[in-house]
Amino acid sequence: MLARPGQALTTPSSMAQGIVDKANLRSSDMVLEVGPGTGNLTVRILEKCKHCTAVEMDPRMAAELSKRVQGKPEQKKLDIIVGDFVKTDLPYFDVCISNTPYQISSPLVFKLLSQRPIFRVAILMFQREFAMRLVARPGDSLWNRLSANVQLYAKVDHVMKVGRNNFRPPPQVESSVVRICPIDPPPPVAFAEFDGLTRILFSRKNKIVRSNFQSKGIEQMLEANYKAWCAQQEKIIDDDFDMSVLLAQVLEESGFAEHRASKMDVDDFLKLLTHFHKHGLHFA
Repeated sequence: MLARPGQALTTPSSMAQGIVDKANLRSSDMVLEVGPGTGNLTVRILEKCKHCTAVEMDPRMAAELSKRVQGKPEQKKLDIIVGDFVKTDLPYFDVCISNTPYQISSPLVFKLLSQRPIFRVAILMFQREFAMRLVARPGDSLWNRLSANVQLYAKVDHVMKVGRNNFRPPPQVESSVVRICPIDPPPPVAFAEFDGLTRILFSRKNKIVRSNFQSKGIEQMLEANYKAWCAQQEKIIDDDFDMSVLLAQVLEESGFAEHRASKMDVDDFLKLLTHFHKHGLHFA
């Protein structure tokens, strides 16, 4: 059987068992599996957990999985949702395990991190380069906006490499498995604000922070948001107000004007964002 586009089927092997073992499942766990295919991970999950909900896009795969557990004790422990994971309302879960279809890699991560109540751990397989971006650290060549935005909300580790021969049909790229542990409680910052800042800083991550704010479009966006904030606060704007002057002042005071996003960490971005907010400057 062929996999759907963007997903190779895992073959029954020690690799599938290794992925499930990394989750350290408990007998009381509610598990969410994304992209179960024909169930090579699912059957191993069902041995360890209380209940598993599998979200599968392809009705043919879902039928194969259903047939695989039919008449077995595991059948009662499995619910299959046929549909698009990104658009699906998710049930409560403690652990997520996924052989991720590559085209939903980023939406999947952010959907999981926005989930409440917060889950305990996710063990997710991705194409190698995407996985390495998730775990990249400041100073690494792959450190980017995705790395910072995910690490704002979670601790991310690389747990195993998966060779292409573990799949049929073998994909063209190597894969990796990462472990995502959400930070609980999450930081008290609006994601749209943090993302708005990192979008600007990583547009040219090796330039100094000050130069990334010199575009007219960015000044106009900040000025429009500033005026809206002042109206909400019933604060009067001076006739001689100049956004470029305020922007230069905020960057200077923050101490980050000469820094580069490529070397800054999540705490640095949060401190810089706090300085902007102190002066009524918002990104969303």
